[in-house]
Amino acid sequence: MVNIQTAYLTPPFAYSIFYLKGVAPQSLTLGQIYRGIIPFVFLQLVGLALCIAFPAIILWLPTVLYG
Repeated sequence: MVNIQTAYLTPPFAYSIFYLKGVAPQSLTLGQIYRGIIPFVFLQLVGLALCIAFPAIILWLPTVLYG
């Protein structure tokens, strides 16, 4: 799911960016939106790397809830 969420923010698909462009003021360009999401994409990639490197992060909550 973290990977899919990253895909919604990055090209070539970037569905979330196109949705945002649809509701943003006309003065806001697509390029400005792309530049604005760079820190968030970086954080998504860090989170994805942590999930891959340490799978226990993902499995901790289900283990607590369902024993």
